[in-house]
Amino acid sequence: MELSLHRLRMLRELHRRGTVTAAAASLHYTASAVSQQLAQLERDVGAKLFERLGRRVQLTELGMLLTEHAEEILGSVERATLALEEAQDAVSARLTAGVWASVASGLLPSALTALAAEHPGIQVRTKELAPEDTAGAVRDGNLDFSFVIDYSDYPMPWDPSLARVVIAVERLHAAVPTGVVPSGTVALTELAEHPWILAGPRSHFGRAVRIACQRNGFEPKINHEVGEQATALAMVGAGLGVTLVSDLGLSLLPPGVDIVALTEPVMRTVSIAHRMTATRRPSLQLVIEAVRAAAAEKGLGASSPIP
Repeated sequence: MELSLHRLRMLRELHRRGTVTAAAASLHYTASAVSQQLAQLERDVGAKLFERLGRRVQLTELGMLLTEHAEEILGSVERATLALEEAQDAVSARLTAGVWASVASGLLPSALTALAAEHPGIQVRTKELAPEDTAGAVRDGNLDFSFVIDYSDYPMPWDPSLARVVIAVERLHAAVPTGVVPSGTVALTELAEHPWILAGPRSHFGRAVRIACQRNGFEPKINHEVGEQATALAMVGAGLGVTLVSDLGLSLLPPGVDIVALTEPVMRTVSIAHRMTATRRPSLQLVIEAVRAAAAEKGLGASSPIP
């Protein structure tokens, strides 16, 4: 019997998520692809591993037994990877990172260019996810590391199995149509009567901005609820409302938008999250150093790790 690590990961996700659709979403595959691979795993094993109960899937006793061993096997693979990296003189590794738009455009190009010049054996692949989803993907083993954010008024719940290193501290600025705010600074309360363009309340950014507005005594009048910062800024440029944008988000700025400093800054911290077991991984540490250097070059550097 030959067991595929790829299929064992799918089995583990099925056990964690309860449905093929949820497992597929966490792994960034189609539900059909996951179903086919799980069916192949059953053929490899020669036994029934799960059964459907309505929309959910329940593992059989043999499925649970294999899942327990899958956790051990996948953990051993991660430890073996670490041992091999530590034993090599020149670091060679392939890492997968969870990113979102402003990090991908504002930090990664310079960081990965510098990393490739000094350590060509390290390859970093990226997957764009919502910021609130990246830490969970790292915890579940679907990513090697991810970028996560905490807002001054709305810190993100933290999983104790993950470590994080602060790499940047950003300010949020008001993004308004050209000429709408004549002065160089503006208070959030002065934007209370303007229409807003903002991500939904379930998103970390959307919730953080709503809390900041509430702290200043008003509920933003949201005319356009959009998830992508680039889309929100394009709508601001068209004169449809105002929004907030971070330092890194300024790389997405279209024509027709003025950036105005807030008199009472709203801050956010950008960190890299990784599993505790990967702390000694040389390739990961080199990536973290490259990203922190890129943030420092932009004036956004931070040096204190968060335990």
